[in-house]
Amino acid sequence: MNRITHKLRTMTRRKYRIRAVVSGTTERPRLSVHVSNKHISAQIIDDTKHSTLAQVSTVGKKTVTGTMTERAEWVGTEIAKKAKAGKITKVVFDRGGRAYHGRVKALADAARAGGLEF
Repeated sequence: MNRITHKLRTMTRRKYRIRAVVSGTTERPRLSVHVSNKHISAQIIDDTKHSTLAQVSTVGKKTVTGTMTERAEWVGTEIAKKAKAGKITKVVFDRGGRAYHGRVKALADAARAGGLEF
């Protein structure tokens, strides 16, 4: 097994381990974060109804420029705005197998500053 395959497998195992514990309800939906090499996306998901309540992504947004950390902050503020519009104040944070550091932390801090509680 090469290094990249090993990294992907371990991240996938962490992701499933986290998802075994973290679940979104109607009162407290799940804020799921996905970070790729070029883009960042966040969704607010109600797992009991299997529906996405709000989502924000950098895919196709030409106005969002800067480093990936700055883009993550933008996604955090936008998802907080959409959550407020949908009358959602409390969420459960799902970091998607990534460490709570860097881009994921920037998104979470921006969402907290926007009014989300987790």
